[in-house]
Amino acid sequence: SPPSESIHDGKKVGEEVVEYKYNQPIAIPSYLIAIASGDLVYKPFDSLPGKSWKTGCWAEPETIEASYWEFHKDTAHYVEVAEKLVTPYEFGVYDVLVLPPSFPYGGMENACLTFLTPTLLAGDRSLVDVVAHEASHSWFGNNVTTADSGHFWLNEGFTTYLERILQGELHGSAEREFSRVASYEDERKYQRLVIPYTFGEDPDNAYSSIPYEKGSNFLLYLERQLGGLPVMLPYLKDYVNTFRGQSIRTDEWKKHLFKYFSKNGGQEKLDILNKVDFDTWLHGEGLELPAVIEYDTSLAKKAYDLADAWNKSRSSSPSDLKFSPSDLKDFSSNQIVVFLEALQSLSPPLPGSHLQHMNDTYSSFNTTGNAEIRSRWYGLVLENPDKSFAKEFTEQAAKWIVGSEKGSTGLKGRMKFCRPGFRSIHKVESDLAVKYFEANKQYFHPIAAKLISKDLGLSK
Repeated sequence: SPPSESIHDGKKVGEEVVEYKYNQPIAIPSYLIAIASGDLVYKPFDSLPGKSWKTGCWAEPETIEASYWEFHKDTAHYVEVAEKLVTPYEFGVYDVLVLPPSFPYGGMENACLTFLTPTLLAGDRSLVDVVAHEASHSWFGNNVTTADSGHFWLNEGFTTYLERILQGELHGSAEREFSRVASYEDERKYQRLVIPYTFGEDPDNAYSSIPYEKGSNFLLYLERQLGGLPVMLPYLKDYVNTFRGQSIRTDEWKKHLFKYFSKNGGQEKLDILNKVDFDTWLHGEGLELPAVIEYDTSLAKKAYDLADAWNKSRSSSPSDLKFSPSDLKDFSSNQIVVFLEALQSLSPPLPGSHLQHMNDTYSSFNTTGNAEIRSRWYGLVLENPDKSFAKEFTEQAAKWIVGSEKGSTGLKGRMKFCRPGFRSIHKVESDLAVKYFEANKQYFHPIAAKLISKDLGLSK
């Protein structure tokens, strides 16, 4: 990140020649080198006492104030707590850059300067935990990194695992387990943690929650088998210190795991590890985890109870239903997400008439600035078997994705939202999905445009 003490060398961008100099004394993998250019301004976050590293925010002038407000309260604390749990933060600077809406990911952990999607600017700080994830990459991915895409879980599984620990440290232990396995890639080979790619195969085709969720659950399973966080945190420190600045594969990770617990636990810990079904965890396919993992669902109970109430109401006429907007009064954004995901999992789905009543009762689902909620709402209504009902939402969802609705904050180019959104629209009105994509594909990132084109059957 450019030095924050002298932004643009004190010169006027666009009118004077500015020379930028970068010094990266910490070894990083080449994929973390990224350059962003444009009309960008900087606003520093408050420094923490006793910390030599600094944090701040870069954004376009139009979004700098909203970006600063969204992230200034939590960013430095994520880094501070993470270095207490693992090892000291080494990179000197941890800045965030809020990019234009075509950015296809939630975040990218480029060393010293995390790139973020503007879909995180919810206006209520409900989505800032993405920064906890990206900051955690400073240890897993940026420091110890995977040698190739087939072992991507070493980056994302460890990072998601640390992110959840951070959530527990900052928000309470129940918050740590609030996020769980949600979705899997349909292609069975891509359901593995270690993926045997063939020559020329595009790793983007395998992009899913598998390395994040299955990987972090594997580490949570090992944590519980080996004795909890007091046992696991010293192991994480040793893992980072052992492989600092190196690229490794899963066999090297496993060898170190056994070596560490042989020294720090002896035969008792080795006996535990020898009972772990590593082959199924690492190479197994399917939608179920290889072991049953119990979670603290206390924070999710309200969401599950409300979803259950809607499920039990299906035999009643919508005019007799007693639901009201106050149902969601004390729900956090994450609890609303869990509520909608619980409804999506119902079999059979709620009748379209009941979802129409829900639409009238919880009208904020159609207007919220929280993309996580909006995306799941559209997923719920568009996947409903009552296609005449679902059709009422296709154009509304398409306009939301491409950013053409009134009051829109812009294109939803983040693939987490635009790909499932277009796929759901396509199932209901294929011509409409193609029309909106073709008219706006130039505004999507090339990676997103390529994959959406495949999703809609426009290319192979």
